Amino acid sequence: MSALPAPRLPALAPLVPLVPRVTLTALGVLAAALLAGCSSSAAPPPSGGGPAEVGVITLQATALPLNTELSGRTVATVVAEVRPQVGGIIRERLFTEGADVKAGQLLYRIDPAPFQASHDSARAALAKAQANLETLRPKAARYQELAQIKAVSQQDTDDALAALKQAEAEVAAAHATLESAAINLAYTRVTAPVSGRIGKSMVTPGALVTAGQATALATVQQVDPIYVDLTQSSADALRLKRAFEAGQLRRAGRNQAVVTLTLEDGSAYAREGRLQFTDITVNEGTGTVSLRAVFPNPSGELLPGMYVRAELQEGVADKAVLVPQRGVSRNVKGEPTALVVGAGNKVELRVLELGRPVGSSWLVKAGLAEGDKVIVEGSQKARPNSVVTPVAVAADGTVAATPARAASAGKPGA
Repeated sequence: MSALPAPRLPALAPLVPLVPRVTLTALGVLAAALLAGCSSSAAPPPSGGGPAEVGVITLQATALPLNTELSGRTVATVVAEVRPQVGGIIRERLFTEGADVKAGQLLYRIDPAPFQASHDSARAALAKAQANLETLRPKAARYQELAQIKAVSQQDTDDALAALKQAEAEVAAAHATLESAAINLAYTRVTAPVSGRIGKSMVTPGALVTAGQATALATVQQVDPIYVDLTQSSADALRLKRAFEAGQLRRAGRNQAVVTLTLEDGSAYAREGRLQFTDITVNEGTGTVSLRAVFPNPSGELLPGMYVRAELQEGVADKAVLVPQRGVSRNVKGEPTALVVGAGNKVELRVLELGRPVGSSWLVKAGLAEGDKVIVEGSQKARPNSVVTPVAVAADGTVAATPARAASAGKPGA
């Protein structure tokens, strides 16, 4: 029986290097864990850990003139159409079209020949009536004397007195006829009825004109000063009236509002005007009320019929509160809202009632008051009931310096 072979033991040589390899791996894992722990402890705290900074504007109440822009057209203050008072042939035109004329200046001359003849005839008739009167006046006086002594009958005396009165009446009628003829003769000289600027002539020398004709010979207009007729909706007029009655507005002065003009080319008219009157009747077709302003126009820059835009001061809001438009947003209902920094720097959401726009701001009717701090910058970082750090923002958008900002600005690399 053969002996069993002795069992073979594994070689110990390969196991020797296994121990340090496992140890190195464990040490690597431990080192990596330690490094991760150190890096996490040295990392900055997550963002949002402190109150967010927001830019705010503190609202102030001030006296605010409220202006309204209205459209309108320029109108001459005086318009006079030149028409002939007698008929005849135009012999001369004695003015330059488009020039300034004075009242009484000779414009046209109508052929005076037939009117001169009528005037001469009327003068002769007056002389005849006066001569007849001169013969009857002493005769009537003698008859009165003879009637007192019964030398003539009473009938003859009455006839002599009646003839005298008839002659006096004829003289008066002749005077009237002569005066009428003189007037017609003067009408052959067509003069300017008013001072102003005359337009183009509608007739030329040689044209036949008649008294009271429909076509004017020319038109004279006064444009210094000049009117500007404006229109305003009756709803706006009613709104203003109620604001005045409620004490929300103070009148700038009855019919004394200053008016400025913007011309058709977008340029501003250099001179200011004054509101002259406001009509009391509403146009049924357009629902508007007419207003009229008067402007000086010495250079003639404003011409009748020009389209203009006028800005007039309607009133003064003594305690107006304005909020920048960039501080106003809309909610899902379309209502204007604003974020306000309240007590404890806590954010509040306000629903507003706004009036008209004033420049880059809104006139606040309700929802905000003087002293409120409205968020105008960084509103995306603010939520209602959250705490923020308000930083004052000037009207021009610059941020006021704060101690925290000054400290950060002083650090190297800040």
